[in-house]
Formats: sequence, C-alpha cells, structure tokens
Amino acid sequence: MRQQELFGPETDVDLGEDSWLIWQPDFISSYEAERIFTDLVEGLQWYQLPITLFGREMLQPRLQAWYGDKHYTYSGLTLTPQKMPQTLLDIKSRCEALSGTVFNSVLVNYYRDGQDYMGWHQDNERELGEDPVIASVSLGESRRFIFRHVKTKEKKEFALTSGSILVMGGKTQTFWQHTIPKMAKIHGGRINLTFRNIIS
Repeated sequence: MRQQELFGPETDVDLGEDSWLIWQPDFISSYEAERIFTDLVEGLQWYQLPITLFGREMLQPRLQAWYGDKHYTYSGLTLTPQKMPQTLLDIKSRCEALSGTVFNSVLVNYYRDGQDYMGWHQDNERELGEDPVIASVSLGESRRFIFRHVKTKEKKEFALTSGSILVMGGKTQTFWQHTIPKMAKIHGGRINLTFRNIIS
C-alpha cells in the first residue's frame, strides 16, 4: 500500500483494525450546499477562542460555533451549547439516516480562507464515549483532509468538496489522527459541520 492515498468517490472505506469511514461526495447538491453555506455564515453566532500551544496563548486559527444539548470540553476549552437552528436539525437528520447513529450536538468550524486550519488531533474526548461515530459535512471551498496512523504514520487523504460527507466510526479515533492543513491558493471560506453524540 502506498504511503499516502487520495480517495475518490468511494462509499465505504475500511481502514483496518475495526476502523471505518463512509465517504459520499454528493451528500448535498451543489446548489443546496451554496445556499446553506451562505445561511450559516450570516446566521450562526461565531466566536474565536484562545488556546495554548507549546506554552503560548493564541487565537484558534478558525471560527467556531457549538449547538446541541450538551457542553463539550476539548483542549482545555468548554463550549456552551446553543439551540440548534432548523437548518442544522435538517442536516443532522440526514446524517443520522446515513450513519445509523443518533447525534445530539454539532461543532461548526468556519475556515475563512486557506490560512485557517486544524492541526493533527483525534476526537477521543471522554464525552464522546468509546468508538464514537462522527459525521463531517463540508460546505464551501474544497479542502484537504489527511489521516495519519498513530503508529505506522501511513497517510490517507480526501478532498472534502462542498456538499460531501465523511463519517468516521469504529476505532478510527483510536488509531488515526486527522488534520485540515493550510492551503495557500484557497481564498474562499469553508464550513465544516461535525455531528457527534455527547454522552455526559
């Protein structure tokens, strides 16, 4: 197997070690994705929180919003939930139908341009429970999404296009990290909806 793979329109991806993905690039039509992107940019309550990296405090390199029923804590931050608007509720229902999982919360990330990014991490907080299923919906500019195995360092890459969905399940958060790297030639924005179920 090559060190890095670029995945196209597969539906189910077996990562091995009981780790799996569902990848659907046309989950939402391009016209609908454009409309939802605009509605969310203008309608959600965005914020930019400070985090500490390598002993230095800095603002997160993206905007965020947290909606649902539960508080969520990660990287030393506690997010207070807001009531989920109907647009997010409708997308949540579609994600639940595809994944066979019930979600009660969504973390919304707004990457304003190619300089906004997400570093290597795993979504393995205690509130998510063991082997969480997370549905990630992309709207706006296409961005690279890279997986890296925590031991072998093997990489797998997806192009997260507008209207696509990537569902992560099984042991994915145990054995794989993921990142949204900077992209110098991207000047438009991207919104990422990550639906999850908070159990505590």
